[in-house]
Amino acid sequence: MIVCIAEKPSVAKEIAQVLGAGLKKNGYLEGNGYQVTWTFGHLCTLKEPQDYTEQWRIWALSSLPMIPPRFGIKLIDNTTYITQFQVIEQLMQAADMIVNCGDAGQEGELIQRWVMQKAGAKCPVKRLWISSLTEEAIREGFNHLEDASKFQKLYEAGLCRAIGDWLLGMNATRLYSLKYGGGYGRDRKVLSIGRVQTPTLALIVNRQNEIENFKPEQSWELKTVYRKVLFTCTKGRFKTRDDADALLQVIKDKDFTITALTEKKGKEFAPRLYDLTSLQVECNKRYGFSADQTLKLIQSLYEKKVTTYPRVDTTFLSDDIYPKVPGILDGLKAYAQFTAPLKGKKLPKSKRVFDNSKVTDHHAIIPTGVPAANLSKEEWMVYDLVARRFIEAFYPDCEISTTTVNGKAGELEFKTSGKMILKPGWRVLEQKQPDSDNTEQKATEGEPAEQSEENAVLPAFQLGESGPHEPMVKEIWTKPPKPYTEATLLRAMETAGKFVDNDELRDALKENGIGRPSTRAAIIETLFKRNYISKERKNLIPTQTGRELIATISEDLLKSAELTGLWEKKLRQIEKGEYDAQTFIAELKSMVSSIVFNVMNGH
Repeated sequence: MIVCIAEKPSVAKEIAQVLGAGLKKNGYLEGNGYQVTWTFGHLCTLKEPQDYTEQWRIWALSSLPMIPPRFGIKLIDNTTYITQFQVIEQLMQAADMIVNCGDAGQEGELIQRWVMQKAGAKCPVKRLWISSLTEEAIREGFNHLEDASKFQKLYEAGLCRAIGDWLLGMNATRLYSLKYGGGYGRDRKVLSIGRVQTPTLALIVNRQNEIENFKPEQSWELKTVYRKVLFTCTKGRFKTRDDADALLQVIKDKDFTITALTEKKGKEFAPRLYDLTSLQVECNKRYGFSADQTLKLIQSLYEKKVTTYPRVDTTFLSDDIYPKVPGILDGLKAYAQFTAPLKGKKLPKSKRVFDNSKVTDHHAIIPTGVPAANLSKEEWMVYDLVARRFIEAFYPDCEISTTTVNGKAGELEFKTSGKMILKPGWRVLEQKQPDSDNTEQKATEGEPAEQSEENAVLPAFQLGESGPHEPMVKEIWTKPPKPYTEATLLRAMETAGKFVDNDELRDALKENGIGRPSTRAAIIETLFKRNYISKERKNLIPTQTGRELIATISEDLLKSAELTGLWEKKLRQIEKGEYDAQTFIAELKSMVSSIVFNVMNGH
């Protein structure tokens, strides 16, 4: 008998249906030579300190650092989990072969490996690796099952991550709680510290400190309005109002003359396809969805077979998807008006979309082509973004014309520019944001219209024309940095606190990002639950408790996004077979010992 183990009952049901295992049993489905069972996410976890030695049950500085000679796993103490595990154990003990049908990622690998270890499975193990739950994808996956050994490095990376979180979390939390928590026993404050959670909290606290300590600086700009268009003096900002006013007096009675007209035609590419982080960012900006809410919605869409595997960090597709594109587009019935112009045409195959070198285990999030039905309002909002972004990738570039106009009043030079869309191309699929976040807008009141996101169209100026104008002096104050929103925090986590708009540079920094796309939402939720941060409108604000915790932590290792990003890079290298797992664990143990020594000795 072949035993297949999925991560959720709903996924097991989809797999069983394709395999012809329709007979319902207690905790599994059977038929056609298969038994299909399931976990509920994690059934097992790493043992707790007291499971290794009774001495570690009591919180005491003398017992730190807690470093088990060998890490073990145990069943999570939950009646439902224990009952289901007993079913799995019985099936696996009698199996001829096991197929690991866990989510195709690091966490999915770890979940099922631990269950198989705990169940004492001895038979051969194969791995199902699929990017969607459509019948076609499941059948194709079972026709190309891989040996489990191929995914050993993926498992080792997941195990190192779990051990790293245990070592740092257990030791640092006890260390700082005992040393700085005050009181005794139940009166002592627990200062929760985590490998990713603490650097993330530090980003928010440091940003708030920057805002509160910001000292605004005043300057002035000379501007003028000619033919209802705002021009800015090319001299830049003035340190005193008197300097700006003096020049205004010189030019106020002089005509304004157009001295140069430059038109430059260009193209705007369609935006990249979504990975999980960019989808969470977009949903937070547009709809105010939290990262966790977006993850749950896109996971639901995956389980409803309408989108592909969501926990991904690439925005590219592999070449083997290209022949499937016409079929996917054909399935997007709700978007027929947009897919119709693409029908029967040779679709473009851009390197900005298709690049095997940028795809490892999974490709970007795209629709599967299965008709979207029975979606909630929120699910539809997320699906709509994914579907439109996919169609945009096969539309022509947007053609634009940028016009720069130079003018003079007396000896002073002025400048303005405007953009015109000549051919919208992919932009015909764009939707205006219903909830435009003013904190994200670049334009400020009184700035030229062309500097906003809207495409300002300039009047037809003639070279050498002149006429009256209305000069003015505008007061400018430097502004403090903005508080993090979930959107900007996710980007900061992705790039270890470095802020970049360029897609290529962001891709390069992703390797050092903190957390994984699949875990960042949970980290943010943990900060809320522990009362370390709160939300004011969309802004994330550290609580007094959160600020005090970061102020208490003297070890940079525990709160530096950059250093944590370097550990994340090593975890990714372990996954690729480029770094040794045992070396990583040894480094972690050494680091934890060093932190304990330094804090206990007041260094």
